[in-house]
Amino acid sequence: MTFLKKFLAVLVILFGLLIATLYITDTDYLIKAVRTIYLRGYTTAFLDDYKKFDNRTVPNGTPQPWPNHNDYNSVAETESLDKANNDWGTVAYVIIKNDSIWYEKYYDNYSDSSKSNSFSMAKSYVSGLLGKAIMDGDIKSLDQPVCDFLPAFCEGLAAKMTVGDLSSMSSGTNWDEAYYSPLSITTRAYFDDDLAKVMNGLKVVTEPGQAFKYASGDTQMLAMVIEKATGKKMYDYLAESFWKPLGSEHPTLWQVDSDENDLVKAYCCIASNAKDFARFGKLYKDHGKWNGKQVLDSAFVAKSLKPRHSKMYGYGWWLKTHKGKDFKMMRGHLGQYVIVQPEDNVIIVRLGHQKSPDAGVGRFTDDISLYIDEAYEMLNK
Repeated sequence: MTFLKKFLAVLVILFGLLIATLYITDTDYLIKAVRTIYLRGYTTAFLDDYKKFDNRTVPNGTPQPWPNHNDYNSVAETESLDKANNDWGTVAYVIIKNDSIWYEKYYDNYSDSSKSNSFSMAKSYVSGLLGKAIMDGDIKSLDQPVCDFLPAFCEGLAAKMTVGDLSSMSSGTNWDEAYYSPLSITTRAYFDDDLAKVMNGLKVVTEPGQAFKYASGDTQMLAMVIEKATGKKMYDYLAESFWKPLGSEHPTLWQVDSDENDLVKAYCCIASNAKDFARFGKLYKDHGKWNGKQVLDSAFVAKSLKPRHSKMYGYGWWLKTHKGKDFKMMRGHLGQYVIVQPEDNVIIVRLGHQKSPDAGVGRFTDDISLYIDEAYEMLNK
């Protein structure tokens, strides 16, 4: 019994030293990471983890439900699509044709109103809010220096960085996009209670505006710029600019770093459903118009959907040419997609727990082509 008491006392001391070390080395965010993710058996963020964080509600206005197509759910999913949806844990798969729901199916006890994490699809919304701030005159142009809003980026190479560089992933910072390393800045940003402090510690190490480098930190800084320029919280700005005007059927949630600091995780973490996510794809498909009203400047939309420094990326949107067709995409970490083909007036939405094996940061995984191919096979039956 004496040995057991001594052993437990040593464990308590070691645990206390570990906790103290985490605070001393400013890595105490790992406590939240362990509690929220790792002790639950995950190695990275998961689809419903928004429930474990502080959130702000983004209210909807008057709902504008999508109409059902005349051929609604008249064609069954292909065998390949069925297998993919089962293998990769799809929770929602929706095909919208001519602005009507042509096909929808939900899995794993999810429904058309179930919330799940958008992950990096949120980046498209943030870039759209940049366009809105320019449209409203709060930001001069894509060429306005970040330094005008964030004093931490006013010296050396950082002084050359523009808001457009942030939207197009060409900031030149030392951000490391590593999802599975507990010590990466990506993980730190996900769990730290003070995101602004994390962002202001970034360094610009290469010439901004010269090359594409996918970095979630760019979008986070962009959100800080937008809040400074507009004087509005991002969740409020999203509600008034897009969530209400686009007739979303349900309110949504946007994670914040903490109740105290109240900064949205702008590079990720809008919790909503497939059909409400699809509305933003329709807005860009329709050149920024919704029900005949110019919600977002058409010139900004057009620029966003063209490559800047990479053929794969514009301003907040992924660009993929597949079998002779050009697709525009909102895209998230575990295979969250809003895929738009404007000429065919088709929108494909897929949400789920995982994607096909990772091809590396800034590359397209094979599942994307499959979701496109099987949707078109169904449409052409």
